[in-house]
Amino acid sequence: MSPGTLNGDAQVGSDGPRQKSKATPDSIRVGCIAWVEKGGQARRAEILSIKDTKSGRQFYCNFDNFNKRLDEWVPVKRIDFEQDVEWPNPDKDKPKDGKNKKAPSGGTKKNAVSKKAQKRPGKREQSVASEAVTPHPDFADSMRTSKAPSTPRDIEVKAGETPAAGGDDMDVDDDVATPGIKKEEEEFSREAEIEKLRTGGSMTQNPTELARIRNISKVQFGRYDLFPWYFSPYPESFTQEDVIFICEFCLLYYGDQKSFHRHRAKCTLQHPPGNEIYRDDYVSFFEIDGRRQRTWCRNLCLLSKMFLDHKTLYYDVDPFLFYVMTQKSEKGHHLVGYFSKEKECADGYNVACILTLPQYQRKGFGRLLIQFSYELSKIEGRQGSPEKPLSDLGLLSYRQYWSENILDLLMDSNERDEKVSIESISQSLSMTHQDVEHTLQALKMQVYHKGEHKLVIPQRLIEQREKSKLKQKHLIDSERIQWKPPIFTAANRTWGW
Repeated sequence: MSPGTLNGDAQVGSDGPRQKSKATPDSIRVGCIAWVEKGGQARRAEILSIKDTKSGRQFYCNFDNFNKRLDEWVPVKRIDFEQDVEWPNPDKDKPKDGKNKKAPSGGTKKNAVSKKAQKRPGKREQSVASEAVTPHPDFADSMRTSKAPSTPRDIEVKAGETPAAGGDDMDVDDDVATPGIKKEEEEFSREAEIEKLRTGGSMTQNPTELARIRNISKVQFGRYDLFPWYFSPYPESFTQEDVIFICEFCLLYYGDQKSFHRHRAKCTLQHPPGNEIYRDDYVSFFEIDGRRQRTWCRNLCLLSKMFLDHKTLYYDVDPFLFYVMTQKSEKGHHLVGYFSKEKECADGYNVACILTLPQYQRKGFGRLLIQFSYELSKIEGRQGSPEKPLSDLGLLSYRQYWSENILDLLMDSNERDEKVSIESISQSLSMTHQDVEHTLQALKMQVYHKGEHKLVIPQRLIEQREKSKLKQKHLIDSERIQWKPPIFTAANRTWGW
């Protein structure tokens, strides 16, 4: 599936001919198409929103033949008012949702209401559906990868497309994701697919989420300047700021630099507020209870939502445990990525939400997050799997991990002349049968020969494995994990202890 089929590299102004004339910064309005500088080149762009910030008026632009993920807020100076502006067609302004149309013959208002009621989500599934709802920092949202609640605004997924995204915006290792390095052709060009998904951007298929305007322009997080990809429900006042400042240890956010510096002078936190359950020379892991550290976990969810377009937002972080990966310096433990996990999951998922922060992507940290989640499953004595459905990029990341570990197990068993089965693979790696079978089928390792199902390792995979051995990869040392599966009763699963 081509990523462009999801949201496409939209061509602005494709709704028919438009009137053209000169415009000024005051007269230009939403819906106009102007020439805007991007990457040192003037490009056609549609104005989707306008806001006044402390530095002046800014315009949210969707560029011609660029994915929605690459939309951005631009100042007045980047718009070329010397060239004509294309004004929106009057027809485009007419309501398309049929709100003003009469009900069909035989239909009644009561019937219409009853249909909506049938699709109303449960209380636990109700999400933040409007930007107008601005939660207080103490009520920021938590994210899961579960399917979005069925609402009248949801659109059915087209046949042949990947289901609604739900894994994570994972980093795929640098050896397969770095542009400019040609790889041997597999069944499909893995490098090309990963690069398309990463730069092609948005993986959401919920048009409501896609249409949300990115409200934060820039974030200063430690020594990094981050440029958000998607909308995140920070308080409305923060949308007027040119940059917001987030403390990289306690995750509190500020719109004023002076207030932020005053906070940093007083902040004593140097690591996530939980128990350190793993440490080596490269990374550490902390376990944080969403019930005990509610504000910190909600702020973590607000931060991660800026880089995840396919998450359903929830206020309730109490039912989740957060496993946060950090790297240590003389200043403290710096947040690299995390995954969340339900305290009690009927479906046996070992990951609910997973993210590597953009500044740490393509460095193998995603693999460490996935491996750590499976190491915990091994300690629990369970077969784990990420919450479904997975996003396209998340599926590639997990499939890479699954295929490498399954291949290593098969090769080692072959050298020892041991017979293996899907059951034994599943037990050894703490993977579900479904994930093992899915990986074997994707790699075309299952064959039916002389009335028997057999596993065959293609020569290209053997050669690929030999090459990967030459590269140094950081792995989780299971003996260093200091962790016991927490036990929750019905009383303390989500409420007081």
